[in-house]
Amino acid sequence: MPMQSWTAHVNGPGPGVAGTALANSTTETDISPIPAIIIPANMLDYVGAKLHVIAFGVFSTTATPTLKLSLYPNGQPNNALATTGAVTTGSAVTNVPWRLEYTGVIRTIGASGAIMGQGFCLFGTSVSAASFLPIPNTALATSAVDTTVNNKITAAALWGTASASNTITCHDLTVLSLC
Repeated sequence: MPMQSWTAHVNGPGPGVAGTALANSTTETDISPIPAIIIPANMLDYVGAKLHVIAFGVFSTTATPTLKLSLYPNGQPNNALATTGAVTTGSAVTNVPWRLEYTGVIRTIGASGAIMGQGFCLFGTSVSAASFLPIPNTALATSAVDTTVNNKITAAALWGTASASNTITCHDLTVLSLC
């Protein structure tokens, strides 16, 4: 017998303001748009609940620095939902697009809950071409997620080389609950 399901935007109509551009830094930093996206406590309260996250924006570089993009619950860099790992970017590109998509499935619920998922990232090599990269860049594994508390979903970036010319901006972060 088929199961009835639905899709809901966790963050309403979308962010009002792009995230703060990250430049001249080698520290992993939240680049999420404003306002923050919060998954309410107990929204993911059954095994099989799904999240679909889409983030996109632009980046510019000098030379060929590496760039890592990640999604985190509650800004916990040691507990990524998804990460690209360090990717070598195009040389001296300006405002090329990037897009990260992730779908995760709740495996266990509660304070010691777990989610497992995968997706892809498109890194622009020019304004009209992109490289496709599956995520995670390692074997599938679960990430810890406490389903009993509010969970802020964060998009983060990490440059391998600090330069004022290495900039990235996240223009949109959408979180869908697929129940």
